[in-house]
Amino acid sequence: MPDSRPSPRVLSVANQKGGVGKTTTAINLGTALAAVGEKVLIVDMDPQGNASTGLGVPRSARKTTIYDVIVEGRPVGETAVETAVPGLFIVPSDPDLSGIEIELGQAERRSFRLRDAIEQMRSDPAGPGFTYVLIDCPPSLNLLTVNAMSAADAVLVPLQCEFFALEGLTQLMRTIELVRSSLNPRLEIQGVVLTMYDRRNSLSAQVAADVRSHFGPKVYETVIPRNVRVSEAPSFGKPALIYDLKCAGSQAYLKLAREVVSRERARRAAAAAA
Repeated sequence: MPDSRPSPRVLSVANQKGGVGKTTTAINLGTALAAVGEKVLIVDMDPQGNASTGLGVPRSARKTTIYDVIVEGRPVGETAVETAVPGLFIVPSDPDLSGIEIELGQAERRSFRLRDAIEQMRSDPAGPGFTYVLIDCPPSLNLLTVNAMSAADAVLVPLQCEFFALEGLTQLMRTIELVRSSLNPRLEIQGVVLTMYDRRNSLSAQVAADVRSHFGPKVYETVIPRNVRVSEAPSFGKPALIYDLKCAGSQAYLKLAREVVSRERARRAAAAAA
């Protein structure tokens, strides 16, 4: 009997500019997707390991990591760690990732190590059955980011509502186009999510308007506000939705998760009708 489970949708959470809320978005969107019934895997591709720490996985508990997947060829399912959030798992990061460019050198399929591992998981009928895989990328264009984009179906872009935001986004668009033309022709932009929005600041509104005029419907309706409780949550090893479900940031991420799922259903329906 064929496996009827859907293949996981793989989204890279990426922006080459640091401090835009990539890890915060990966953690809280993953938690929110799990809360609405999805089975979610976060892949922590940043050597700093902030997503792993933010989900309460201490370094002492990271027996196998994404390093083992990319360098040693370990299956993704074997390295995934269950978090305190039902339905949410993470492949932890490892500081050794910072030297991966040198370590892999000219190794075969060096840009496709993560893609190969995810494809192996997808093709395994006894696999873990994830419906979403979110890849938390480092804030730079390196072999780790290239692996993430080569493995992804689409890129989800967190964009802070601050000066120079569009400048950084232009650079990211060039990177996505480069990966699409040379490594992953199916790669698309799943959406742009506006983060750190401050309603008291006219600059936030201006940046949001500029982004929406440039990218149109690719920009999510949901806006993530600047929120103290969201900033505090990682220091307790918890997603904001567990730390304070009622705060404005948590509610925004729940709304974003519903919007992501809605977009994906529409995409699947359009593909089936084509």
